[in-house]
Amino acid sequence: MKTICLYFQVHQPMRFKRYRFFNIGNDHYYYDDYLNESVMNKVAKNCYIPANKMLLQLIKEYGCRFKVTFSISGIAMDQFRLYAPEVIESFRELAKTGCVEFLGEAYSHSLAVLKNDQEFIDQVKLHSKRINDLFGYEPSVFRGTELIYSDEIGEKVADIGFSGIVTEGAKHILGWKSPNFLYCNARNPKLKVLMRNFTLSDDIAFRFSNRNWAEFPLTASKYIGWINTSLKQGETANLFMNYETFGENQKAESGIFDFLKHFPKEVFRKNNLEFATPSEVINKLQPVSAIHVPNPISWADEERDLTAWLGNDLQEDAFNRLYSVYDKIQKCTDQKLLTDWKYLQASDNFYYMCTKVFSDGEVHAYFNPYDSPYDAYINYMNILSDFIIRLNAAVPESKQDQELATLASIIFEKNKIIEAYEAEIKKLSQIKPSLKKDYKPIAKKSNLKNEPKAAKGVKPKPTAPKKAAKKQ
Repeated sequence: MKTICLYFQVHQPMRFKRYRFFNIGNDHYYYDDYLNESVMNKVAKNCYIPANKMLLQLIKEYGCRFKVTFSISGIAMDQFRLYAPEVIESFRELAKTGCVEFLGEAYSHSLAVLKNDQEFIDQVKLHSKRINDLFGYEPSVFRGTELIYSDEIGEKVADIGFSGIVTEGAKHILGWKSPNFLYCNARNPKLKVLMRNFTLSDDIAFRFSNRNWAEFPLTASKYIGWINTSLKQGETANLFMNYETFGENQKAESGIFDFLKHFPKEVFRKNNLEFATPSEVINKLQPVSAIHVPNPISWADEERDLTAWLGNDLQEDAFNRLYSVYDKIQKCTDQKLLTDWKYLQASDNFYYMCTKVFSDGEVHAYFNPYDSPYDAYINYMNILSDFIIRLNAAVPESKQDQELATLASIIFEKNKIIEAYEAEIKKLSQIKPSLKKDYKPIAKKSNLKNEPKAAKGVKPKPTAPKKAAKKQ
């Protein structure tokens, strides 16, 4: 039996608010709560809730013959708990069926693996713990952020204890080889490597609702025909895509949910096909060879490399500046700072700074909440500057740090006093109009100091006007 490995990535970044230069040292809250909540509720309504409901129905209908796999970033789980706890409950219902596998990853959807091994290990362990706490599942297969992978990264993942990893079936890596086989890491053969069939995956993720596509409309039976053709020389079709494909990127009116509903039915009509999770594929198949990946690859853009996140000076500067404070973070015990540290590492922050034009530029512009990559860089660096000031105050390591922390504290306190005065002035200015309504003018007093007082009941005699002086 040949297998179909259906895997979905679930991630939502923690979006930052517009943070100006003059906010540095004054405002220590960086997040756009309204935008985060509205986006999460919209995607939950359009994708997570209806898609999870349909998958649960398919599992009930077909039993454990139908299987799916998820990787859910730690940042996404944090936002589920804040804004959409019903999404967590729907994933728990899927987990209880025993037909769903959850993959491990870096908690912050970060690029820490490229910069700091210990931070990467800590994030992976934190993520696995959260998955276990929420869904009662211990991940054994790993997903790098945006499917980033190399021989070196694979070796690190194997050292942590994972048995397999999923990545992109990049053309420049595979050459004449097919992504439809199981491979192993070139440095540590114990780590099995599943490679994404990007053609079949993107037929759903990107081309499904494109009316200009020669194959539009895509039906489940047509798609299964393509899978069978692809697997004539292969053992597993690895279909990896963003979960937001269903209902968000491909709208419900496009027929994407009907496609998902009929997909298993068409698979089971073919006696030579079955669904399997990554761990099952690893246990079932033998690697055909090692796959040599000397430089990191990803599933982003045409190049399938890291240039989406680290392809220009803006990105490199922000990335290096962020991880330059790692040693201080290790000594920090302030939970607010540690939480900000997690969210500052999200790869999305660097993705927004990408300056690509041509074909990939449109994709970056679509996912970019900023007016330009330069706005994204300035906003991020302003936040990072304030974060470093707070970190230096919490973990001063030099006299200069202490002085800066003291000055920052003084400025902060003075700004608080100014804000209090401004609030009081505003309050008083609102009271004045009401006072004017009740105001009655007081009778004007005479300016004559020695004016004689009139007796009671007697009118005072008018004083005679003084005669004008005679002209000489």
